[in-house]
Amino acid sequence: MELRHLLTFRTVARTLNFTRAAAELHYAQSSVTEQIQALESELAAKLFDRTRRKLSLTPAGERLVEYADQMLLLAQQARTAVSEEAQEPGGLLTVGGLETLCAHRLPALLAPYRRAHPRVRVALRPGGRGELYEGVRRGEIDVVFTFGRVPDDELLAGESLTTEQLVVVVPPDHRLAGHQQVAAVDLRGETFLATPRGCGFREMLDDLIRSLGPDAPVIDAEVASMAALSQCAAAGMGCALLPTTAVAGAAARGEVIAIPLAGSAAQTSVTMTWLRKAEARPSVAAFLATARSAFEDLVPGGPGTHDVSDRAA
Repeated sequence: MELRHLLTFRTVARTLNFTRAAAELHYAQSSVTEQIQALESELAAKLFDRTRRKLSLTPAGERLVEYADQMLLLAQQARTAVSEEAQEPGGLLTVGGLETLCAHRLPALLAPYRRAHPRVRVALRPGGRGELYEGVRRGEIDVVFTFGRVPDDELLAGESLTTEQLVVVVPPDHRLAGHQQVAAVDLRGETFLATPRGCGFREMLDDLIRSLGPDAPVIDAEVASMAALSQCAAAGMGCALLPTTAVAGAAARGEVIAIPLAGSAAQTSVTMTWLRKAEARPSVAAFLATARSAFEDLVPGGPGTHDVSDRAA
């Protein structure tokens, strides 16, 4: 069973699209098809159901995904163990993060890391929280940065690096625009825009709404991007609950007013998460150390490491 066939299979299984998988792997689509057919022939099992409109995994394909993940991760660990990286950080390091963090936080972290470890090739991958965590579990992403708490998963380790102030975002002519701070009760009766369910900020907003009881804010629309949320709020579509970083640019330009939220739910964590097994890789260990140092001045007393299993989801 060839590793390249397993990598191709895993990519098709994740994208459920031969064209997108071929583009991601830099293969011709015909090559992707041939590799999947070769794997199916070797295993004497059909891995995908193909129709004109939809591609889906068969039960055999679903079972193979887990084994493919394990075999590809083991192969990567084996290469690392016998390569020069065992003495000096090198190879590819894939860092993932929420769109806002990729744009505003991570460049300042990646630059000193690259200067200190020029043999490491760094890839930055933005994505949603669930997508990023799944990438870490699969061994496709080495370290991810998100807001909120990391999932309760024995495969993962994580720590909070700093905190971010949460702000209520409104257009300049909104009734709350002159407030220096808003409490939860000030939001009663308002219309809110929200990220989709499963996002950390949607969970925070849902908790805030539940705490208000009668006349609680109503979620009127879902918007996947934090940047788009800010622009929709500027257009008067509703209020939004966002971290300061996500709205700093729009607020500085006067497009929106960002009002700090008061109370116990007024802050969220910037969290770094990685695969526990990957800590032994020099490139990963060096990156974790660089991240801690970069964020150190932002956290009173410095960051503290916590296993994911000790934290609530």
